[in-house]
Amino acid sequence: MDAEPRKISRSKNVLKARWNRRAYFIRRKIKRSQFLIYKRLMKLTLFLLLLAASLATIGQNQAKNLPSDAAAEQAVIASGDIVDCANLSGSEATAQLLDKIPGTILTLGDSVYPDGSGTNFSDCYARTWGRHRARTRPAVGNHEYHTPGAAGYFNYFGEAAGEPGRGYYSFNLGAWHVIALNSQCSDVGGCQKGSPEEQWLRSDLQQNSSKCILAYWHSPRFSSGDEHGNDPSMKPFWEDLYAAGADIVLNGHDHDYERFAPQDSDGAADPEKGIREFVVGTGGKNQRGFHKALPTTEARSNKTFGVLKLSLHPGSYAWEFIPVPGQTHLNCYRQARGVEIEMGIWRIP
Repeated sequence: MDAEPRKISRSKNVLKARWNRRAYFIRRKIKRSQFLIYKRLMKLTLFLLLLAASLATIGQNQAKNLPSDAAAEQAVIASGDIVDCANLSGSEATAQLLDKIPGTILTLGDSVYPDGSGTNFSDCYARTWGRHRARTRPAVGNHEYHTPGAAGYFNYFGEAAGEPGRGYYSFNLGAWHVIALNSQCSDVGGCQKGSPEEQWLRSDLQQNSSKCILAYWHSPRFSSGDEHGNDPSMKPFWEDLYAAGADIVLNGHDHDYERFAPQDSDGAADPEKGIREFVVGTGGKNQRGFHKALPTTEARSNKTFGVLKLSLHPGSYAWEFIPVPGQTHLNCYRQARGVEIEMGIWRIP
C-alpha cells in the first residue's frame, strides 16, 4: 500500500527538480539577456555623452573664432511706407510696437508722406517713429525725393543715412553684413551694370563675402502688389547679391506684406542659393490690393499694419511679422491658439 504513494512522491520530486533546473537556466538566460541589453545601453549612453561633448566643444570653438558680438542673436525690426502727416494713427500704432522690441530698426523708404520735407520729418515722423531715431538705419524712397535731393531725409537722419547724394551704405551686425541701397536710380546715376552704385555694391560684397548678407531698399524686385509690382531695374542689384551668396532682401513701396521663397534674379525658386525677399510696406500709411500671387509667393496680407522682426544668427535666421493690436487677420498663415500668425526659421544652406 505504501509503494504507490512513494512512487508518486518520487515522480513529483523528479518533475519539481526538472522544473527548478529549467527555471534556473531560464533565469540565467533572462539575466544574461538583461545584462547584455544593459551593457549595450551603457555603451550607447557613453557614445551619446561623448558626441554631445564634442558638439559642444565645436560650437564653443566656432563661437570663439567669431567677434564677441557675432555669436549673439542680432534683432532687426523693419517696415516702410510709414508716417502720413494727415493721419498719424497708423504710424503711432506701429511705433508702439517698436517701443516694446529691442534691436536695430531698418526703415524701407517713404518714411513720411506726402513728401520728405524737413518740416514733415520734424513735425510728423519725429512724433512717432522718430523717438527711435538713435537706433534706426534708414533707406530712402521715392517720396523723400519729392524734396530736391532728399535733403529733408539726409538732414534728419544725418550720418546714419550714409553720404548725402548717395543714400547707399553698409554696416555689420554681429555675423551679418547689412547693406542699404538707393532704388531711386535716376537720382544717383542709375542702377544698371557699371553705374556708380552697382560698382560700389560689387566692391562692398567682395570685401564681405564671408558673412551672412542682408540687403534692403525701397522698390522691390518682386511684388504682387497692384500699385507697383515687380521692378526690373533692381535686377542688377539682385544679380550681384545672388552671386555673393546673399540671404535676405527687404523692401517696401507696395503697401502690404509679402514673403517669398528663396529665388534667383529671374524669380525662379532656388532653395540652395536663392535670396528670400520680404515686402514690408506696412508701417502705417495705408493698405493697397494685390494682383495674382507670384509663383514664389509664400504668404501675403494687406489687412494690417505691422513690422517684421528678424532674429539673425550665424548660419540661420528667424522671422516674425508682428501686426498692430486689434489687426490680426492675415492671409495664408497658420494659426496658433486661434490667432493667425506669420513666423518661421531658415537655416542657411
